[in-house]
Amino acid sequence: MEEKIPYKIYLAEDEIPRQWYNVRADMKNKPAPLINPANGQPLSQSELEPIFCAELCKQELDNDTKWIDIPDEIYKFYKMYRPSPLVRAYFLENALGTPAKIYYKFEGNNTSGSHKLNSAIAQAYYAKKQGLKGVTTETGAGQWGTALSMACAYFGLDCQVYMVKCSYEQKPFRREVMRTYGAKVTPSPSMNTNIGRKILAEYPDTTGSLGCAISEAVEAAVSQEGYRYVLGSVLNQVLLHQTIIGLETKTALDKYGIKPDIIIGCAGGGSNLGGLVSPFIGEKLRGEADYQIIAVEPASCPSFTRGTFAYDFCDTGMICPLAKMYTLGSQFIPSASHAGGLRFHGMSTILSQLYHDGLMEARAVEQTSVFAAAEQFARVEGILPAPESSHAIRVAIDEALKCKQTGEEKTIVFGLTGTGYFDLVAYEQFNNGTMSDVIPTDADIAASIAQLPKVDAK
Repeated sequence: MEEKIPYKIYLAEDEIPRQWYNVRADMKNKPAPLINPANGQPLSQSELEPIFCAELCKQELDNDTKWIDIPDEIYKFYKMYRPSPLVRAYFLENALGTPAKIYYKFEGNNTSGSHKLNSAIAQAYYAKKQGLKGVTTETGAGQWGTALSMACAYFGLDCQVYMVKCSYEQKPFRREVMRTYGAKVTPSPSMNTNIGRKILAEYPDTTGSLGCAISEAVEAAVSQEGYRYVLGSVLNQVLLHQTIIGLETKTALDKYGIKPDIIIGCAGGGSNLGGLVSPFIGEKLRGEADYQIIAVEPASCPSFTRGTFAYDFCDTGMICPLAKMYTLGSQFIPSASHAGGLRFHGMSTILSQLYHDGLMEARAVEQTSVFAAAEQFARVEGILPAPESSHAIRVAIDEALKCKQTGEEKTIVFGLTGTGYFDLVAYEQFNNGTMSDVIPTDADIAASIAQLPKVDAK
């Protein structure tokens, strides 16, 4: 059987999923609702609509509809780069000398270089359908901003991107891809918004954070007629769109009768991890199967492993709704690590609830260890991985080496979210031996947690 499994398992075009899977429908303990910080009450759809597109607000609040149809125009766009391959990492297995079988779902085969396009095209579609002029957003590493700029160009929408300052400086060519697709890119925090000016006045030398950039993007959206804010991770709607990753993965595995033992994804806000694991967690919730699911986060921004499960603002400027999540506090500013897409202070409410209920586990890994794994993977598998993806590679290698010690033939699946060709400054630092690991102290985290809002949510 093993010899018949190809290096790359491709699905046929007609096997691309026609529906997204809403894991909340199978969750006994639903994610806690978003809260209006002004009155402590759950937010209604009408209260969300000044910020987000109307249809996306509906998806955000839907805890009951298990399958949501993918509109034809989005489906047609998906066919330009989907289905993405599920790859058997034979070369990595041989290099490690492990009896484990390793597979990775590769989402980097589009110009944006990552999985982010799966939700960007959906959000741009709903904005266009609503008759909006444009959208605003934030981006960390730049992959979400790149994906959204592509989607907006496709639908003729204006795209305004607030890019975390350290990533703006580290990844100038990612910025130029966005501009090529017509986006306006601003380093955050900036002098363009009230919140940006306030943050710079208090922290003039800040390298920025996703929380800062979110605040600026939301302010920009609500202050311009015909604009809405869109987000690349964290939100329920985003995890919904990204389930196309896990649904394709499961279909490919089922095609060859493969049942994974361990499923691994990098975790920042939750878009990739949630998209990959949701269909498998659904099986766990329904009692149909069991898997070991591992979320991997940076030790520099360890919201799962060192955060608190509580209501918090999703942004540093404290203008967004409150979400109950594992958080380091909205005032936590992580170090300027190279995995810019994982530098968010909180985690998806869906994944936070699943983690709290014991349906998945989490590990935090140091940056230098991550790049060591990335370089090992690149040398044997031929793909230069993004720093974010490389967190999953690190733990996949660790688990495969455990199998080498025990002799267990476990099957490991991980998400390779994208490529690292715009992250060469990071690779240069690693190769020169100048990369460091900056891990927050307990005092750093405690100071931020102490500023959590006092919420008596009903």
